[in-house]
Amino acid sequence: MTNLAEKLKLGTQQSHSNAEHTGFMKNFLSGGVSRDSFCQLLSNLYFVYSQLESELQCHQTHPIISKIYCPELNRKANLEKDLTFYYGEHWPDNITPSPAAQAYVSRLRELSATEPVLLIAHAYTRYMGDLSGGQSLKKIAQSIFHLEEHQGICFYEFDEIPDVNEFKNQYRQKLNELILSEDLQDEIVAEANNAFTLNIAMLKDLGETQTPVTV
Repeated sequence: MTNLAEKLKLGTQQSHSNAEHTGFMKNFLSGGVSRDSFCQLLSNLYFVYSQLESELQCHQTHPIISKIYCPELNRKANLEKDLTFYYGEHWPDNITPSPAAQAYVSRLRELSATEPVLLIAHAYTRYMGDLSGGQSLKKIAQSIFHLEEHQGICFYEFDEIPDVNEFKNQYRQKLNELILSEDLQDEIVAEANNAFTLNIAMLKDLGETQTPVTV
C-alpha cells in the first residue's frame, strides 16, 4: 500500500489553484464565458482525450496501468456528441487543436513511448477533475447557454458511473494499492503538476484561437 492518492492531492494543490485562476476559468465560474471559447475548449479536449485514451488502451495490459485502467471514464465519445451539437455533423472539418493542445498531445505520445506509467498522472488529473469540479462546470454551462439536459454538456456526464463519489473513492483506493517505489511516486506527482501546466497553457490559448460556432 502507498499513499499515492493523498500525495497527488497535496502535491498538486498549488497547480490546481493556478488553473482555477486563469482568465478563462474565472470567466467560466462567474458565468461570463463565451460560447465560442467554450466550444474551443471542447475541441481542444477532444484532441487531448483522444490521445490519452488511445495511449491508455494501448497499455491496458501494463502491470501497473492495468490496475487503474477504467474505460468507463472515457470522454472521447461524449465529446463527439457535444461537438456534433455545436458544430453539426461535419464538426471534424471545423475544429483544430490550439498550439498548447498540440503540445499536450505531444507529451502524451512521448510518455506512451518512453515512460507509460506516468500516464497515470494525466489520467488522475483529468478524470478526477471531471468527476469533481467538472460537475459544477456542467451546471454553469447549462445556465449560461440555456442548454437542455444531455445537450452540449455530454462531456461532463458519466452514464456508466452511477455513484460518482463512490467511484472516486474506489479510484483513490486503486492508486494507493499500486506497488510503486517512492521515487516513482514522486515522478508521478511531478508529472501531474506538468499535466496542470499543460492544461493551464491550453486555457490561456482560449480567446486567442477561436473557431466560430456555426450551429
